[in-house]
Amino acid sequence: MTTEAPPAPSVPPPKTATRAIGHRPRMATFLYLLLAVTAVAHIGPMIGIAELARQLGAQRPWLVSGAVVTIGVALFLGRARAGMSDHHRSRWLTLLVDEPYYVHWTACIFSLVPSIIATIVCPLAGWSMSVAFMWIYLAGLVVCGYGVLVRRRVFVVKKVEVPITGLHPSLDGYRIAHLSDLHIGAMTPRSRAEAWVRAANALAPDLAVITGDMVTNGTEFHNDIADIVGNLRAKNGTFVSMGNHDYFGEGEPLTTLIADKGGRVLRNEGLVISRDEGAFYLAAIDDTWTRRDDIDAALRERPDGMSAVLLAHDPERFRDAYKRDVDLTLSGHTHGGQIALPFFAKHVTLSKLTHHYHLGIYTRGKSTLYVHPGLGTTGPPIRLGVAPAVVLITLRAV
Repeated sequence: MTTEAPPAPSVPPPKTATRAIGHRPRMATFLYLLLAVTAVAHIGPMIGIAELARQLGAQRPWLVSGAVVTIGVALFLGRARAGMSDHHRSRWLTLLVDEPYYVHWTACIFSLVPSIIATIVCPLAGWSMSVAFMWIYLAGLVVCGYGVLVRRRVFVVKKVEVPITGLHPSLDGYRIAHLSDLHIGAMTPRSRAEAWVRAANALAPDLAVITGDMVTNGTEFHNDIADIVGNLRAKNGTFVSMGNHDYFGEGEPLTTLIADKGGRVLRNEGLVISRDEGAFYLAAIDDTWTRRDDIDAALRERPDGMSAVLLAHDPERFRDAYKRDVDLTLSGHTHGGQIALPFFAKHVTLSKLTHHYHLGIYTRGKSTLYVHPGLGTTGPPIRLGVAPAVVLITLRAV
């Protein structure tokens, strides 16, 4: 591999720090809004739990139901705040308290719309509303239990071929291991990430890249993350772009730790990657959420006519990348919505409501975007219909 030393990235303007700190009041408001939604979402399950307790012979079914609902609502704010400031936590507490709680909470959210429908339909059909609420909640426990306890743990290895017009023939078949959105933390431990790294290394890639959001929140897991990045093995090295969650805390120590472990964080800069007689330009932009990104600076040292691969955590920057003739943009950020209709994840997913580019491959002229489904989770620790993935990108010269 040969490199052309890029100029040192410019210092972010003062507004960057303001943006990073200013999210806290908005997050507090968002938390209280979620608390209100949580309380409303518990209404149907409260009736359903009381019916289940009655059928199981409980003497005071409403007391049982009320206790479950009170605990469920009361624990929400603590669990949500813990996710906003991530700390090391006993694995037993996570397995025996946090995960069962999130199964219950997501089952309540799952029940919200069916419960509203049951409120309308049951009186018209002459069905027992309490029995309907019971079965809706039980179905939610099954579906969400799978999403929280199983689906988010079991990752897949995906192989994607990307044709690149004008790519040097000696680079045909060049392999890039693409990881994204690790979100290492209390709910996604280092041991799980080590399995992702082993799978990526087993692919024998030429290059390994991570497109941001290695962090959930805070700085407590920085050493674990740096070790994980350092354990990736690729012939031409490991390169990283920063995501918004990487700045939910202090981002600078993480970049230093990654460098100490042998990885390299590219921040609005790039370098030439060579193999045999061929070469391409690898660049990355910094986080867009905190306004640190500068795509022109990232591409400034690109040799004329050379194929370019851009790491950009936010896939919306593809709009700027294809205007600058970037051949391949690798992104993450959306997690594919984390929840999608099975077998239709590209078309029916939560992220499609807020992101134009939300999962998989998109093309514009000769430019291609690949949006990674992510490996970890944020918000509720659940995946349904969108499997976490280690992705192998193979470049094809056309």
